[in-house]
Amino acid sequence: MSKNLKKFGSLLNQLRIENNLSIREVCKEVAYDPSNWSKIERGLISPPSDEKTLKSWAKAMKLEKEKTQEFLDDARVAQGIIPDDILDRVEMLELMPAFFRTVRNKKPSKDDIDSLINLIKNA
Repeated sequence: MSKNLKKFGSLLNQLRIENNLSIREVCKEVAYDPSNWSKIERGLISPPSDEKTLKSWAKAMKLEKEKTQEFLDDARVAQGIIPDDILDRVEMLELMPAFFRTVRNKKPSKDDIDSLINLIKNA
């Protein structure tokens, strides 16, 4: 079981409880299978990849627009997916290898660092 799946499942569970909804109630509202919802909350399976479905979940959890985007991002991390709006930015894709090396504790080149700094400054 992935740590990211477990984290998203905990978040989903927390949001549902904060809204005083049972699994059956929320699943009826969003037209989703209660058994699969339970598995997602327990971190056993990935959340759906369909953005429309995830947005309906965020709406059912009464999330504001900013929190909805965070919710969608958390779901993507749980799925191991880079969000489309990030993939669409060519300059971000070009920097991904430097990012991966940095995360793996491999020293990036000076050009990699300069490119990353410029991207951040111009974001």
